[in-house]
Amino acid sequence: MNLFRLDASILPGTSSSAEIADIVEAEWTAAHPEATVTRRHLGTDPLPADTWTLATTAGFTPEVDRTPAQRDALVLSSALAEEVQAADAAILAVPFYNFGVSQHFKAWVDLVIAGAGPTTPLLKGTPTVLVTTLGGGYGPGTPRAGWDHSTPYLERILADVWQAELTVIKRELTLAAVNPAMEGLRDLAERQHSEALAIAREAGRSLAER
Repeated sequence: MNLFRLDASILPGTSSSAEIADIVEAEWTAAHPEATVTRRHLGTDPLPADTWTLATTAGFTPEVDRTPAQRDALVLSSALAEEVQAADAAILAVPFYNFGVSQHFKAWVDLVIAGAGPTTPLLKGTPTVLVTTLGGGYGPGTPRAGWDHSTPYLERILADVWQAELTVIKRELTLAAVNPAMEGLRDLAERQHSEALAIAREAGRSLAER
């Protein structure tokens, strides 16, 4: 058994997404103590920003004419795709930044697609938990309803393109505890925090059983 764990927080020491993902992973590893966990942390070990361009242009370049950088990019993109495809279960902890998906996570997705092809269902039938955390509130009726341009993209890639059996754990208002302007939302934020942790425990057990 192989669990693939990806993190994308740029603040790993205080990551809200990692806190939730850690609970999911703990439940999974408790059920599979001898299994392998393959980890990739894009926040602490980001992929080179130009690698996707190199891997993509290499696909349109005859092999004999590819530069060393293009060849290296193809090797990396293939390795990243294989890392995902080899998973028996997956956990992705992906925070929301600047109203969308962070560039370092998008670079990873683009490289995986370059390595596997744009329509390859890398996670088909694979139980997968997506943990995403948002500093503010973006639900219906909030001042910034509809500003979450990250979660729909994540669901599209994981569930629709890669065909994962996807469970989403979404926690909002993570900045309420430290932002004075959000003081009135702190009780709600704490309830959402507690609910997310409880959902994570259940999701981890379910992930282990599937």
